Amino acid sequence: MTPPRKKKMNLKQRYALMTRGLDWETSYQKMDDVFPYDTFEGIKITDWSKWEDPFRLTMDAYWKYQGEKERKLYAVLDSFAQNNGQLGISDARYVNAIKLFLTGVTPLEYQAHRHFAHLGRHIRGAGPRVAAQMQSLDELRHAQTQIHTISHYNKYFDGFAEFPHMHDRVWYLSVPKSFFDDACTAGPFEFFTAISFAFEYVLTNLLFVPFMSGAAYNGDLATVTFGFSAQSDEARHMTLGIEVIKFMLEQHPDNLPIVQKWVDKWFWRGHKMLGLVAMMMDYMLPKRIMSWKEAWEIYFTEAGGALFEDLSRYGLRVPKYADIATEEAEHISHQNWAIFYQYTQAAGFHTWLPTDEEMAWLSEKYPNTFDKYYRPRFEMWREMEAKGERFYNNALPQLCQTCQIPMGYTEPGDPTKIGFRSTEYKGERYHFCSDGCKDIFENEPEKFAQAWLPVHQIFQGNCGGADLGDVLKWYHMDNGTDNLDYSGSPDQQQWDAWQAARKKVAG
Repeated sequence: MTPPRKKKMNLKQRYALMTRGLDWETSYQKMDDVFPYDTFEGIKITDWSKWEDPFRLTMDAYWKYQGEKERKLYAVLDSFAQNNGQLGISDARYVNAIKLFLTGVTPLEYQAHRHFAHLGRHIRGAGPRVAAQMQSLDELRHAQTQIHTISHYNKYFDGFAEFPHMHDRVWYLSVPKSFFDDACTAGPFEFFTAISFAFEYVLTNLLFVPFMSGAAYNGDLATVTFGFSAQSDEARHMTLGIEVIKFMLEQHPDNLPIVQKWVDKWFWRGHKMLGLVAMMMDYMLPKRIMSWKEAWEIYFTEAGGALFEDLSRYGLRVPKYADIATEEAEHISHQNWAIFYQYTQAAGFHTWLPTDEEMAWLSEKYPNTFDKYYRPRFEMWREMEAKGERFYNNALPQLCQTCQIPMGYTEPGDPTKIGFRSTEYKGERYHFCSDGCKDIFENEPEKFAQAWLPVHQIFQGNCGGADLGDVLKWYHMDNGTDNLDYSGSPDQQQWDAWQAARKKVAG
């Protein structure tokens, strides 16, 4: 007689078998000694088994899906390289956006990989532990695919080869670096809130959707492909982010004020860091897709508003200063580009003044602010440049102690006045660009008082020497090649020569 076949397990049963039977109660060591980090923040977890993972992805399925994506990605990258894809982009100015991405974002993917691996060891619940381990693998893959994709441009343009070195040293890259340094030195639940929720769920669309759409509009098919390859991963990361928040809020009512404080903090820190993306969208893409203001309205005001309306049943409110961030969407890209134009002699990419056509686009997208506050500044700089008096700011700026951005942002409600806040801690005075940054410092002064501020370090002689040439050598920047204006740069000259040769062959 044929023995009856066992009934095949469904996906949920199989997932539970392969991921939920991995934890146990310790016998000869205390659980708190084995997992020392997930209690000191004050978060109370009453039942780890209540963690739900809607994707229910097991490791065998994970490797299968990722392997398929890898094969498709590298087929496109090979095709892009073999067909000299760098010649198909809209203009060589676009490459500067890729430089900013590689130096500012890709190292963050690697930092995320390392710390999610850390959480995979130090969270006592099996559910979040498995989720953290998978996200760690995702983030490592993202870093690798971004480096491989952009390595093609390194063959033809300057400013790519030293990206890990620059990330650790260059002044403006201390903005994203300090964001992740802050998150990685927090506790495990705050890290989850900072990266999985505030960044991945609330703000990630403001980074990846405009950036990848901008790449598509500007003919960069390789970058578009690695963006698409990462999107299914990002969907899981966003799910982890919302699950972490709901899990903490459902476990104990005492968790709400702690979580609210973290949401306020990391929303503000993320908003400040994404000002670099705002500048890229409005000024660095030869072919633009949408303005930063439009992206903010779609991906935060509308999508974020619906999210926090849903979370309000747990008592969680919209992040503090969200209204200020929305007001700043009118200004932040213009103010950031003005900062980089003044300090392009110390930046790892080229800058330029917007053309008449580009300023007309900015006037259309920012009818309430651009013509009134920013067009006159650009026109004045254009006149100075025409006279051979191109403006460089050779004074080192005051930096915000929290976000580490130069003090170039204006007061809420008054775009003609630079925002400035200060506070004292242990006899020292600290300076901030906004109430949000000041609040973050005053909540953790012992942490932010230690911030490594590039301007302070340059003045102390810790960045290679006393003059700009010494600092650029310490940054590993080639003066006149990696920095200064796009007009007349080697990138522009080489690009123009390529296009002339193509026209000659075609003619």
